[in-house]
Amino acid sequence: MTGSFRELKVYQLSFQAAREIRLISMKFPKEETYSLTDQIRRSSHSVCVNIGEGYRKRVYPKHFSSKMTDADGEATETSIWLDFALDCEYMDQQSYNALQEKYNEIGRMLNAMAQHPEKFTPKK
Repeated sequence: MTGSFRELKVYQLSFQAAREIRLISMKFPKEETYSLTDQIRRSSHSVCVNIGEGYRKRVYPKHFSSKMTDADGEATETSIWLDFALDCEYMDQQSYNALQEKYNEIGRMLNAMAQHPEKFTPKK
C-alpha cells in the first residue's frame, strides 16, 4: 500500500480538479466572490483535505470510511456548484462536462474506499 495520500489516484484527480476550478472561478463576476466562488473553491478543496485526513487515520477503518464519505459529500457539493456556474453562464459546456466527469470518477473511487477500508489499512 502507498505511503502517502498524495500517491492515491483519487487525491491526485481531486487536486487537479480543484486547481481547474480555481482557474475557472477566477473569471467569475466579482459579485460572486462571497457566494459561488468561495463555495465552489471551499468544497473542491475539502475533497482533498478529507482524503488526506482520512488516509492518515487509516488504522481506524470506521474513521477512514467516515472521512471518505465526507470527501464524497464534498465532491457532490462541488458538482452542484458546477451546475450553478454553468447555469449562470460562468463556464463553458466543455469545461463543465470534463469536471463533472472527474467528480463522477472521484465519487466512485471514494465510495469504493469507504466500502472497503481494509484495503487501505497499513500492514503490520
